[in-house]
Amino acid sequence: MNLHDWIDELCDVLDVEAEVDEGLLSDLVTCANDNVERAAGPVTAYLLGLAAGEQGSDPETVERLAARAQALAEGWDRPANAPDPDDIDDIVPDDSTVDHSQDVYAG
Repeated sequence: MNLHDWIDELCDVLDVEAEVDEGLLSDLVTCANDNVERAAGPVTAYLLGLAAGEQGSDPETVERLAARAQALAEGWDRPANAPDPDDIDDIVPDDSTVDHSQDVYAG
């Protein structure tokens, strides 16, 4: 079974009337995976589907929305696998032998 057949069967099971451009979706998912992170691909496709449903599912609308999502992914300034600049990798000293029972903390 190829992707097109899967989409047809899935639409039947979900009771959805939709024309799906699997090439467009595949390209968009790949772009999001490569430029953001792996989980971004399916999430992007899902959100594209939601947006298409809300704004009209004609092919031109879907292509316009997909182009906007792809432009966002391509311009993403935090590429996949890049370290988070807010993460702090300082070594935490081991003070497990220190008695903190009398410490007072400001609240």
